[in-house]
Amino acid sequence: MNSKEQFAFEKVFLELPEQLKQIPNLGEVASYIPELSHVNPEKFGIHLITADKQNFAYGDSNEKFSIQSIAKVLSLTLAFKLEEEKLWERIGVEPSGNAFNSLFRLEQEKGIPRNPFINAGALLICDVLVSRLNQPKEEFLDFVRELVGNPKINYCERIALSEKEHGYRNASMVNFMKSYNNINNDVEEVLDFYFHLCSLEMSCAELAQAVTYLSSDGMNLLTQKEVISPSKTKRINAIMQLCGFYDEAGEFAFEVGLPGKSGVGGGIIAIHPLKYTVAVWSPKLNEKGNSYRGMKILEFFTTQTASSVF
Repeated sequence: MNSKEQFAFEKVFLELPEQLKQIPNLGEVASYIPELSHVNPEKFGIHLITADKQNFAYGDSNEKFSIQSIAKVLSLTLAFKLEEEKLWERIGVEPSGNAFNSLFRLEQEKGIPRNPFINAGALLICDVLVSRLNQPKEEFLDFVRELVGNPKINYCERIALSEKEHGYRNASMVNFMKSYNNINNDVEEVLDFYFHLCSLEMSCAELAQAVTYLSSDGMNLLTQKEVISPSKTKRINAIMQLCGFYDEAGEFAFEVGLPGKSGVGGGIIAIHPLKYTVAVWSPKLNEKGNSYRGMKILEFFTTQTASSVF
C-alpha cells in the first residue's frame, strides 16, 4: 500500500465515529433464529487488513458474533479445493434473484441450487464435505482455525440447537434435493453440519484475517501458505460479487463495488483483490437480511478511498 492509500484509510477510520452518528441504526435484529435476537443491536465493529499486513480497526472489532452465512465462503473454499471442477456438476454459479431460503428456483431447476450461497447451495456444499471428510465438523473447524491462526475458534452449540429447532425450511430443501439424487448422505447429518457451520463465532478481526487468501491470490497472509489456487480464488470472488447478498447482490455491487458476503448475524466481509479484506458487524438487518449500517459504512469507505473494483 502506498502512502496516499494509507493516508486515505487512516482518514476514513478517524471519520467513522462522526459518520456513524449520521447513519440511523435502522432495521431489525434477526429473530427467526431465537438465539440471534439476544444480541445488543447497537454494536458496531470494523476491521481491515491490507495486502501488506497493515491493520485498521474501530469499535467492537474484537467481539465475537455469529457469522452465519459468511461461513459459506469458507465451506465453499474447502469443497472447491477437494472436488475441483466436479463441484460445478451439482451446483450453479448464477444469482438466484430470490430470498436466501426460497424453494422456488430449487423446484424449477430440479434440485440443482442456483449458487453456493443460498441456503440450498450451502446445504449441498455441506453434503460434499460430509462425503469427503472423515469428521466433517471437526475437520472444517480445524481448517477455519488455521486460516485465522486461533485454535479457540468454535461453534456456538446454543445457536446450532436454535437453528435446528427452527430449521424446517432447510430440512425441506435437503429432502427436496435428495428426491432428485443431489444429496448423497443422511439428511440429518447434512443438516447438523450446516447448523454448526452457521453457528461459528468470530470477531471482525478474525474474519478479516480468515479471508485474506481471497485478496492475495489464494495465499493466507498470516501463514504464508496457499489455501487455494489463484484461479479458484478468482472464481470464489466472482461468485461473491454476483451472489453474496442474495437478492440484494446488485445493490451491493452498485453501492459498494466489492465482492462480499453477508450473514444474518449482522456481519459482512468484503474483498478488494490484491489490496485488502474488510469485515464489518452491525446486527440490525434491512428487509433483505443484510446489515443496514454495515452496507452504509462500506459504501462510505469505498467512496471516500476510491477503492472499489470498478
